[in-house]
Amino acid sequence: MSKKSVNLWGGRLLTVLTIAGIGVTLLPYFWMLASSLKTSSEVFELPIRWLPREPQWSNYPAALSRGAFGVYFFNSAVVALAVMAGNLLVCSLAGYGLAKFRFPYREVSFRAILSTLMLPLEIVLVPTFLVVRGLGLVNSYGGLIIPLAVDAFGIFLMRQYIKDLPDSLIEAARLDGCSERGIFWRIILPNCKPALGALALLTFRDNWDQFLWPLIVASRDTLKTFPLGLAQMEGIDTAAYHEIMAIAVIAMIPTALIFLFFQRAFVRGIALSGLKE
Repeated sequence: MSKKSVNLWGGRLLTVLTIAGIGVTLLPYFWMLASSLKTSSEVFELPIRWLPREPQWSNYPAALSRGAFGVYFFNSAVVALAVMAGNLLVCSLAGYGLAKFRFPYREVSFRAILSTLMLPLEIVLVPTFLVVRGLGLVNSYGGLIIPLAVDAFGIFLMRQYIKDLPDSLIEAARLDGCSERGIFWRIILPNCKPALGALALLTFRDNWDQFLWPLIVASRDTLKTFPLGLAQMEGIDTAAYHEIMAIAVIAMIPTALIFLFFQRAFVRGIALSGLKE
C-alpha cells in the first residue's frame, strides 16, 4: 500500500473517530433534552425511547413552578458574574506582577500559589467557613462570592500569557510618562483579551453550577442558587426526573451562550498560555 493510500485511509479513520467522539460527547445532552419533553413514565422506559411520543412542553412551566427558580437563577447569575469579575481583575493584577516585576521570592510566591491547586475545595471547606462565619458573611452574597473571587489557576493563566508580552511595550510606555496603573489598563489588559476571555468562560462555568459552597454558606431560601433548588426537587415526595431535566436544560443555556460569545478568545487564550516558563 502506497504512502498516499495510507494517508488517505488514515485521514478517513481520523474523521470517523472524531465524529464518533463528538456523538458520544453530545449523547448525554441529547438524552437530557429529550427527557425534558417526555412524561415521567417514558424517562426510564426500556428499551430506551430516545424521542418522546409527544413532546410535553408543559414540563418547563411545571418545573419552574416547583420552586422559586426565578430567585435561584438570579442568585446563580449574581454569584457567577461577581466571581468572574473578581477573578478577571485580581488574577490579571497578580499575573502582571508575577510576570513583569522583579521582587524577592517572586518564584517562591508563584510556586506557593500553584501548590494550592492541589487542594480541593473539600479540604479547605471547614477553615474557609470558619473565616466567613467570623466575618459575619454567612447567609449573604459576600459569603457566596468573596471566598471564590480569586483562583490560583486564573493567576497562572494570566501570568503565563502576560509573560510572553514584549517588555518593550511596557518600557516605551514608561518612557512616555505613563503610570503603572495606566500601563496595566491601557497596555496589558487590551493585549490580554484572549486570556481574559478564556478565564471569564472557565470562571463563569465553574461558579454557575457551584453546589457545595452555596450548600454550606447559604441556608436562607432567598440566597440559594439553582443547583440547590434542583437538589430540593429530588427530595419532594418522588423525584420528577422529566421536570429536573427541564430545569437542567434551562440552566445550560447561559453557559452555552457565554461559550459562544468567548469561543475564539477561549481557544486562543488556552493555546497561547502556559507554553513557556
